[in-house]
Amino acid sequence: MKRVSNVTIRRRIVTVFLFATILFVATIFRLGYVQFITGAELTERAQASWSRDIHFEAERGKILDKHGEVLVENVSAPTVMLVPRQINNQDLVADKLGQVLNVSKEKMLEYATKNTSIVRFNEGRKISEEQALAIQTLGFDGVYIAKDTKRHYPNDQYLAHVLGFSGIDNQGLMGLELYYDNYLRGERGSLSFYSDAKGRRLPDLADTYEAPVDGLDLQLTIDASVQTIIERELDIAEATYDPDGALAIAVDPKTGSVLGMSSRPTFSPSDYQSVEASVYDRNLPIWSTYEPGSTFKIITLAAALEEQLVDLEEDEYYDSGSIKVGGAKLRCWKHGGHGHQTYLEVVQNSCNPGFVTLGEALGKETLFGYIDKFGFGEKTGIDLAGEASGILFNLDRVGPVELATTAFGQGVSVTPIQQVMAVSAAVNGGNLYQPYLVDQWIDPRTGDIVEKNEPVFKEQVISDETSEEVRYALESVVAKGTGRGAYVPGYRVGGKTGTAQKVGASGRYLENNHIVSFIGFAPADDPQIVVYIAIDNPKNTVQFGGVVAAPIVGNVIGDSLRAMGVEPREDGLDKDYQWPEQPLVEVPDLIGLEREDLHQYMTQLAIEATGEGNTIIDQAPKPGTQIPSGDTVRLYFSDLDN
Repeated sequence: MKRVSNVTIRRRIVTVFLFATILFVATIFRLGYVQFITGAELTERAQASWSRDIHFEAERGKILDKHGEVLVENVSAPTVMLVPRQINNQDLVADKLGQVLNVSKEKMLEYATKNTSIVRFNEGRKISEEQALAIQTLGFDGVYIAKDTKRHYPNDQYLAHVLGFSGIDNQGLMGLELYYDNYLRGERGSLSFYSDAKGRRLPDLADTYEAPVDGLDLQLTIDASVQTIIERELDIAEATYDPDGALAIAVDPKTGSVLGMSSRPTFSPSDYQSVEASVYDRNLPIWSTYEPGSTFKIITLAAALEEQLVDLEEDEYYDSGSIKVGGAKLRCWKHGGHGHQTYLEVVQNSCNPGFVTLGEALGKETLFGYIDKFGFGEKTGIDLAGEASGILFNLDRVGPVELATTAFGQGVSVTPIQQVMAVSAAVNGGNLYQPYLVDQWIDPRTGDIVEKNEPVFKEQVISDETSEEVRYALESVVAKGTGRGAYVPGYRVGGKTGTAQKVGASGRYLENNHIVSFIGFAPADDPQIVVYIAIDNPKNTVQFGGVVAAPIVGNVIGDSLRAMGVEPREDGLDKDYQWPEQPLVEVPDLIGLEREDLHQYMTQLAIEATGEGNTIIDQAPKPGTQIPSGDTVRLYFSDLDN
């Protein structure tokens, strides 16, 4: 038998020891690596395999007007979720839940027996508080109620196209809800519970709750008072004229901030599915494009004054009723023409041939240069989706006729928001601004301002001196010309009518189918508001902007200025009344008079008497108010010695 030497034994022991040491060190290294390097990742992966998440939607930010009035808010609308593997009696659960949610037992049983971790189903989404309480009272395992909300529009159709709406998943789908969805929606939270491989809840592990982060509140430049007036006037216009459509915009000309905006037809944001997509997809003030008609003459006027090509008081023009340009006869809207006029009267009368001469004096390069500077032919950049850019003539294709028709607003296609911003520039001192709707973003928890918008100045398109001349000319249009319907006693109003023929599918102008409009501003010496109203194909009336749209703008401007706290004054141009118009009558001070003294006032005013006694102690309207002749003054009588 061969004997092993002691040396060999020692070598083998050392070798085994070295291998054991190396293995031990490698094991320690691996354990350290797992513990300190990949431990967090492995823990997360383990927890992910055990955990089931129930998500909680963040609350969307509220939308407020400029004064903090709530325009869009949230109301509680909980959501039901099922974990089928935790449901002990699926048949009973399906029966009871079906009764609460008005779902058939068979349908609920499908949800309760699905081979999946968590079941979300449409019938269980955004349910009422009463339904949620009833389900919680049942106390079924595997049935969870998640906090959720849905959008609430307290004023229904009010400002619908601007606000837009959101979907069932709280995602913005249209309007401001879509445009600023990233700001409004916030970040959702979750409740995580732990379960074994069969989906049974592990009672020894605590649930993990991650709170949602609510969206930011959005404060608009919209003035709820102005918007309410606009909505009222468009409702009246719809009832009176049965138009194919209508729109209104009001802006602050000094900043570009939008004070009000509305379209007809309209819809309810909380029930948008009940109308055709063509209704809610078309925010007419920014989407629609059409020939502006005579409101576009303001641009021609501003360009001619800036280039010092005309003196409104000194230069004259004789209108025979038409003018020949490039072999075409372009007619004035007034049959037979206006005869001899100063150019101020050309503006007041909205005389097409007179404006053709201004366009010819400017030339196509200069006129179209100003059209570009005033922002036509490109989007204004307003913070809403769906804005159109309009269509202008290619300068290479502009001949004498195209130049002439452009000068009085025919043959070009523009958007309402472009017109409003261009006219704002023409009357605010010459400064073109970008329109905007968002004033600031507010943290709903702290009330702190997170971000604030400032007016975006684009360029100065005309001088302040030219802008003053434009304001004067347009104020005279309202006091003495075609815009008399927009005259507001106590306020200096300027503006311009527009009556544009619509183009049909054949490319020809339609008969007796016009878009009538008026754009106005006030006070004329220091504009605080610009208002544009357009009525598409008004029925049972003469289709002229001065007849249909001007009075609506006058109502909006007058009531809006009063709501904005702008005091009336008496230093403007007096209105030239024409038959059948009647001058306004100033209400006299009747307080203290006796009944027998009233006969001298009854020729111009109707008297409505209230109360016992012989002496007038109060009256409405108050003394000094101007009202139409024949309107009623309410008097309150009592005996002074009582």
